[in-house]
Amino acid sequence: MKMMQTEIKKGMNEEEIDLFVKEALTELNLKEKVHLMSGNGFIKYIFIDRGLFKRAIPSGGVDRLGIPTFRFTDGPRGVIIPGSTCFPVSMARAATWDINLEEQVGNVIGKEVRAHGGNLFGGVCINILRHPAGGRAQESYGEDPFLLGEFGAALVRGVQQNNVMATIKHFAVNDQENARFKINVELDERTLREVYLPHFKRCVEEGCATVMSAYNKVRGEYCGHNSYLLRRILKDEWGFKGFVHSDWFRGLRDTLKGINGGLDVEMPRAKYYGKKLLKLVKSEQVPIDLIDDAARRIIRTTLKFTTKNDPIEYVKSMIGCKEHVSVARNVAEKSMVLLKNEDLILPLDIKKLKKLAVIGRLADLNNTGDHGSSNVRQDNIITPLRGIKDLMDSQIEIVYQDGVDLHTTINCVKDANAVVIVVGCSYKDEGEYIKLINITMGGDRDNLGLRNQDIQLINSVSEVNENVIVILIGGSAIMMEEWKNNVKGIIMAWYSGMEGGKALADILFGNINPSGKLPFTIPKDPVHLPYFDKNADEIEYGYYHGYTLFEKENIEPAFPFGFGLSYTSFLYENLQVNSNDNEIISSVEVKNTGIHKGDEIVQLYIGFENSEIDRPIKLLKGFSRVSLEPNETKKVTLKVKKSNLAWYNPQSKKWEIENIMYSVYIGGSSEVKDLLKDNLEF
Repeated sequence: MKMMQTEIKKGMNEEEIDLFVKEALTELNLKEKVHLMSGNGFIKYIFIDRGLFKRAIPSGGVDRLGIPTFRFTDGPRGVIIPGSTCFPVSMARAATWDINLEEQVGNVIGKEVRAHGGNLFGGVCINILRHPAGGRAQESYGEDPFLLGEFGAALVRGVQQNNVMATIKHFAVNDQENARFKINVELDERTLREVYLPHFKRCVEEGCATVMSAYNKVRGEYCGHNSYLLRRILKDEWGFKGFVHSDWFRGLRDTLKGINGGLDVEMPRAKYYGKKLLKLVKSEQVPIDLIDDAARRIIRTTLKFTTKNDPIEYVKSMIGCKEHVSVARNVAEKSMVLLKNEDLILPLDIKKLKKLAVIGRLADLNNTGDHGSSNVRQDNIITPLRGIKDLMDSQIEIVYQDGVDLHTTINCVKDANAVVIVVGCSYKDEGEYIKLINITMGGDRDNLGLRNQDIQLINSVSEVNENVIVILIGGSAIMMEEWKNNVKGIIMAWYSGMEGGKALADILFGNINPSGKLPFTIPKDPVHLPYFDKNADEIEYGYYHGYTLFEKENIEPAFPFGFGLSYTSFLYENLQVNSNDNEIISSVEVKNTGIHKGDEIVQLYIGFENSEIDRPIKLLKGFSRVSLEPNETKKVTLKVKKSNLAWYNPQSKKWEIENIMYSVYIGGSSEVKDLLKDNLEF
């Protein structure tokens, strides 16, 4: 064996890593290089564990030269290996609008990945919620590219603090579930660049280690084969230095197209790479330069993370520990969105309560989200019913009915001082689409509202008890026009993780002031949404969706993007807008005018009403979470890079900034009545 002049060691700098990689590429034989380019522990993993997701899967690595493996585990609501901390789903975390908290979540996940023996986390999901029917909506952060980019970057930062490689996925334009293996998405260049790629670029700029390609086609080519996405945009234009790996099993369909397209690693095993790729190189159908580029990326990225000095020791006792669970509870508390609070029914006053009825099949169900590749195996789940009972500790009478027998339920709630009805979705209704011989679950939603029996339950209970509060469980928008006017309170509680029941109880009884805000728009009618066909072979994605579509077409939603109530009230005053060569600097004074301490989400939008081209009315470009005591005022300053105002000109193939009068909006939601406005010209 040839002796390597550079040795792998802890604390290697970039120059040393690059030197080792250069030497290794001359020392490795072709078979070893190709070996790096596919998962190689999957079959062994299946037979040892007798099932998926019970440990991190090793891939790559060359023992002869000491090149370490990368060891994959999935997410994003925590590490999917049994016992891990189960966080609220990503959509719920987006509703916190708390970037620092999301980085904490990432830090916990990174620690638990390492404690489980992994070093690659495949759970930074940043696909746009184009339509609320999208089955895996819960795994992402909403409908707005800026919000997705900031949350994805925060999760990347947190995970990678622990020398864990973070994968952003699914690249790109992956927004439907049932047809994910076949659908071809057509879209124009501005839509691709301005709507479906900015959040990926933001995470690349943050330094994400790896990218997972999507299953679907874009403009007729599978994403795992798509040289325009993988080579031209990701690697050439954005300068991505990490490696691209496929989604599992069907993320690669053709050996030659995959390597030419820019896919570096086939996961979880070599079906099209391995021997088939080796054969193509030997027959000179694939240049060795492409193999060397992939091997270089894999070795360099793996060494960059595995040779760093660890900040702490990663031990099994970290997994699901008390400190980590407390972060999950904090997220749940900050994520829940108060949508309606008529007559200030909330918070519930324990002094006026003798009997509380808790109704609904989901009230006492361990219901943390889909049961596909994002499922966290955690037994210690606090349901809404348990959370309420634990908090009250026999101080009031609490009665429970699953709501199946309507007659029994009506008799139960008639004399209750208040009724909490828990309804919504479970893994059977939405999530990763899984169809086996005797099992079908998840997938895109057929119904954007509640089940008919749940609607009947709400309306029937409301007829005999005027103090009804509805708790919605789910990962996306739920329409509620058939019943929302019949109840006094509505809370969007999401799939709220292992501590969700405790968080909900604290909000219901006023120990926590709700502060979440919607990361998407809730429509009044599905006809107001973009076209969606869950079984489509081909579909065209337009430039507008979500709040940009509603505003462009002057449609009033049921609840606007960024909306959320509080037990207190906030006043915005003294908006000031200035700029320098690189930034727009805006400030506003926010005052808590109520009697409760509360957190407000200050949102900044830039308006493009004066644009000479077709652009949204306004776009989110900044936000900040601020905590205020009663009668307290704080000045909040938000900065926007002028480069973030650019549009993509398909003729010049460049990003361009218009010299026009821009509007600057700051307030508590995307709705105009909630915003202060100023103008800025440059």
